[in-house]
Amino acid sequence: MENAKPEINNEFGSIRIADEVVSTVAGLAAIEVEGVAAMSGGWGTDLVERLGRKNFGKGIKVEIIDEQTEIDIFIVVQFGYQIPDVAENVQKEVKMAVETMTGLSVAAVNVHIVGVSMKKSSEIDEEISEDLIIE
Repeated sequence: MENAKPEINNEFGSIRIADEVVSTVAGLAAIEVEGVAAMSGGWGTDLVERLGRKNFGKGIKVEIIDEQTEIDIFIVVQFGYQIPDVAENVQKEVKMAVETMTGLSVAAVNVHIVGVSMKKSSEIDEEISEDLIIE
């Protein structure tokens, strides 16, 4: 049985925030942290992005249990940055962004480092775009 999503009730009715919205907010916050080269969503989401559709929630798993939100983020760190510092900054930024924008209480932000990159995210995006150009 699926957990009921938390609701924000007011005089006009109720508000439910989808997990995809939370993951998008978390993804946008995480990618802005200095030292984060890219989000890692696995081959399926990477393929979709190569076809032109951006997925800002890729590499993020959101679980809401009893009004508490837990977020797992899978990132690639840019070479030259201290991994623990980058991960801690991601935790802080994601927690603040999700709580501020959604009003949900974030109990944990678990950061999983899945790789190290020599290129920044924008360079990776340019490389992907160049691969898609047919001459």
